[in-house]
Amino acid sequence: MMIKQISVLGCTGSIGRQSLDVIASHPEEMALFGIAARSGIDTLIEQTNRFRPRVVACETAFDTTLLPEGTEVILGAGATSKLAAMQEADVVVNGVSGFSALAPLIESLKAGKRVALANKESIVCGKRLIDHVLAEYSGEILPVDSEQSAIFQCLQNGKKKEVDRLILTASGGPFWRMPREELNSITPEQALAHPTWNMGKKITIDSATLFNKGLEVIEAAYLFDLPAEQIDVVIHPQSIVHSMVSYRDGTCMANMSKPDMRLPIQYAITYPERIASSCAQLSLYQEQPLTFHKPDLERFLSLKMAYEALKAGLSCPLVYNGANEAAVEAFCSGTIGFLDIERVVDYTLNQHTPKALDTLEEIMQEDRLAREVATQMVERVSQERRNRY
Repeated sequence: MMIKQISVLGCTGSIGRQSLDVIASHPEEMALFGIAARSGIDTLIEQTNRFRPRVVACETAFDTTLLPEGTEVILGAGATSKLAAMQEADVVVNGVSGFSALAPLIESLKAGKRVALANKESIVCGKRLIDHVLAEYSGEILPVDSEQSAIFQCLQNGKKKEVDRLILTASGGPFWRMPREELNSITPEQALAHPTWNMGKKITIDSATLFNKGLEVIEAAYLFDLPAEQIDVVIHPQSIVHSMVSYRDGTCMANMSKPDMRLPIQYAITYPERIASSCAQLSLYQEQPLTFHKPDLERFLSLKMAYEALKAGLSCPLVYNGANEAAVEAFCSGTIGFLDIERVVDYTLNQHTPKALDTLEEIMQEDRLAREVATQMVERVSQERRNRY
């Protein structure tokens, strides 16, 4: 295997840090070309001095004299996208959080790169544009999210026409057994205490609300070109089975491992080959019993809305995502309650008229409008809370 040059976008986040660990663990197969971050300057400086990438990109200006001599630096708005498009990298790990990942994803694909994509929002929001770019250029997307990576791997065992359904597993977060009426009192601190995974703030809240799984339903439909009717979700608290593919002959393929994001990151970089890793091997007899539960869509309205947005198509998935991002930000700041996140998204979707979005400019404009509507609802809900207390 030739040494692959890797760029890591969102290097200071959870996926970025674990990607750097993967690269550093395989010096004979991988080398770090560049890293990019929007913030976390102290971490970025520490990573640059430790891992010695050739290029550092940052959306925020900082004292570059703190970096090793000879490091090429790209600063300012669009710095991440500039690194994403540089020809020297063979693989771009896109670990940028939220909607912001879309622009560098497009640039990487236009540059003909393999993108190890850990960001579902970009697929959910930019499906039509991404399809156009993939058709015109030679780039490719390999999923890094544990669920989508699991499905991708299970699909290697059969033809698409043989697939009966995709089965996404969800940990359920910390509250999936809690009666719905008790969820109103959940605090941001409680929601951020995930029982299995160590993730960023936004995705951890999304895991607790199951909006993360709703986004993954839409993402799976788009990545693997299957309708909503062929995509199921099951609650699997142990997070050992990362997802499954059920074939029409009755066979069900499951991808299983200890919860460790370094595995799907590594596989996306090395595919179609598998190489040794430092991740712990799975010993099923040492695990607690594996359990699976069907989620109630009337309790998890986030999932119900995701299926509805997927079936409506066009710009509805983008609105679902944008409204949720705005609502999660408001919840984390204490402005609205836990269940109000659903109210904000539902209101925003109901106010929206679906439309086709073919350019990045159209996508960004519609995302901005969705967040404005969501913010209006946040203000209304916040006022209700103030009046109540």
